[in-house]
Amino acid sequence: MKIKNRLALYFTLITAVILVIALAIILLTFNSFVKGDFYGRLMDRAKVAAQLYLEADEISADSLNHVRERYLKQLPGEVTRFYDDRNTASFIKDRQQYWSSDVINLVRKRKQMAFTEGERQTVGIYYNDNQGNFVILVSAADTQGHTKINDLVEIMFIMFVCVITALFFIGRWFAKKALEPIDDIIIQMQQVRASNLSLRISEGNGKDEISKLAQNFNRLLKHLDNAFEVQQTFVTNASHELKTPITSIIGEVEVALNKTRTTHEYEQILQSVLTDIERLNETVTGLMELAQVDMSYTQATLGPVAIDELIWELADYWTNKLGKGLFVVSIQHLPDDPEKLLVPANKALLTIALNNIISNGYKFSGSKRLQCNLYADNNRVSITIIDSGIGIPPEEMEKIFQSFYRGTNVKEYYGNGIGLYITGKIINLFNGTISVEPNRDRGTAISIEFIR
Repeated sequence: MKIKNRLALYFTLITAVILVIALAIILLTFNSFVKGDFYGRLMDRAKVAAQLYLEADEISADSLNHVRERYLKQLPGEVTRFYDDRNTASFIKDRQQYWSSDVINLVRKRKQMAFTEGERQTVGIYYNDNQGNFVILVSAADTQGHTKINDLVEIMFIMFVCVITALFFIGRWFAKKALEPIDDIIIQMQQVRASNLSLRISEGNGKDEISKLAQNFNRLLKHLDNAFEVQQTFVTNASHELKTPITSIIGEVEVALNKTRTTHEYEQILQSVLTDIERLNETVTGLMELAQVDMSYTQATLGPVAIDELIWELADYWTNKLGKGLFVVSIQHLPDDPEKLLVPANKALLTIALNNIISNGYKFSGSKRLQCNLYADNNRVSITIIDSGIGIPPEEMEKIFQSFYRGTNVKEYYGNGIGLYITGKIINLFNGTISVEPNRDRGTAISIEFIR
């Protein structure tokens, strides 16, 4: 069953229960009112009967005629009896005792009472008169009241069916209107294919649960898009990047073996082979990092990473590798709450991303001094790595995060163009942003920012 039909059904059932309870209360109240009214009428009949039979000698003829006119209007199935002190019927003959002595004595004891006998209602009064003490019992069936109640029940049933039917369709309409955004999301989701994972669904106003669902689905698409792109890049470029240096090495070895050469010539050939092997090693290392990122996109466990601790760990690593004074950490601002320095990420991947930036800075500056600025407040965490290298041409700023792209001014440096591509994908994976600006003097400043 569709959710809209289920919601409409639940709404209708809840309303039906409430309506049944309300109608039952109305019916019981009306029934109680009708019975009370009929008991009152029976009590009037009992008093009229007492006036007619017991006090006829004490009132005028006109009054007696008036009383008789009232009494002559019989109620359906009306029975009236007078019982004396011996519980014997008086005035109105009763060959068979209509009410038992227990009932008569109970009325005499209570002076006045009303009760129900099957479909009939009965009232009894104890009446003192100069002719004696009598118990008067009057009974009748309230057919008119029963008809009213039956009519009311019929009207209530028809109204209940009509209201519940209307409520079901109204509820279904409201449910359909409320779930229209989900239908829109479903239509948009059906258009997503492996070939267009860059597609994003509309997130609406960003304030309700449906918007949150769309945001989380878009986040999933973003991760899948990145994972597919990394994997595709790896498969597409791995063979090409490996084939070039291997072909060069084979050619140089074949040339060396073609004839006997001097020691100096062999040294030159070996030096060339070594250069190609270094390029091959760097390429393989980059491709392995690319493969690790590809795997981590689907397997990495995210957790809180303390950015300040990670920066100091990187500082120790590069200081031990290159020497003191070459990696300078500048703490520009820190929040009072240490929790604000935690970023939801994967530490291993984030380390790869930062090391790629740092290693590029040293490579293109000839291992000169590199500065890392850390700024954090209650809303954001920012890391800026500044080198004093050859810089990046302004027209190539947007291209450096593309896979296997190398700038026009770095041809003399070893590299494969994978490092910054991997870095950009990792930072995006953790919902961060990365930007590049030319240094004011010389070099490049790369900033990474995480918004809390």
